[in-house]
Amino acid sequence: MADAPVHKIIDLDPVDMSLTMFFPEGSMAAIEDERALFDSTHVDYEKGMVRLAIQSHVVNIGGANVLVDACIGEHKARPDRPHWNRRENTGFLEKLAAAGFKAADIDFVFCTHLHADHVGWNTRLENGRWVPTFPNARYLVGATEFSHWRDQAGRDPDVNHGSYRDSVAPVLEAGLYTTVSPGDRFVDGASIVSLAGHSVGQIGLELHRADGPDLLLCGDALHSPVQVSHPEWSTFVCDDPVQSATTRKELIERVAGGDVLLMPAHLRKAPALGVRRVGGRHAPFFCTCEGAPV
Repeated sequence: MADAPVHKIIDLDPVDMSLTMFFPEGSMAAIEDERALFDSTHVDYEKGMVRLAIQSHVVNIGGANVLVDACIGEHKARPDRPHWNRRENTGFLEKLAAAGFKAADIDFVFCTHLHADHVGWNTRLENGRWVPTFPNARYLVGATEFSHWRDQAGRDPDVNHGSYRDSVAPVLEAGLYTTVSPGDRFVDGASIVSLAGHSVGQIGLELHRADGPDLLLCGDALHSPVQVSHPEWSTFVCDDPVQSATTRKELIERVAGGDVLLMPAHLRKAPALGVRRVGGRHAPFFCTCEGAPV
């Protein structure tokens, strides 16, 4: 493929979380000697916080405009998350347009998984109804992931902050959802990979490039760069913490081989993340999509 830029569209930044709450197995003491790796962009050492962003990525690949994950959205009732609750005038669509993509230009919305902070902009409120934000797009979601949340919402409509009801079901009713599986290809130059663990059917999108390492948009397989040196730290919202850690360890080993860079959904500032081995352990480095350090 002809290499195309991948644009970050920020929805909320920063998102500061207590490290020991977010990573139940984590501790600030464990990363005390890693201050050289994690500046205040990613860790607030004084307050004991891990620092994240909530964002989409969008790229033109194989002649199609693909938006990966759709963040929080607006007007959604999220009372358990005050910073998400009934947001207005966030400028998300304006940021998308500034990157060169109007909502009507998006050909595919690729959902790595269906957590509420990844599907919010799937829909927008219009005349009191939730309608697809991207009317000309096919919305792609892993078959396992879709079945899981459909069944969960059937038992409890408020599960996952009610996001199936307001951000998934309206797209399904509009006939715009397509389920996919690892190994599928829906555009030239990209493939779907399994990243299960954080959510039961999480998938990632790997962009195959002619002039540099591949880019793997890996959703929440890795939330923070601290998990590169501590891949056993799964989050308190991981569906299967053990599988999440296994997936992450395999991912880090592969990235350390140098043939792929990661673009996690919540990585702040840097375009991409690489992995190098330092003193017998893995360490992250922050880089452009070409692999140059930033």
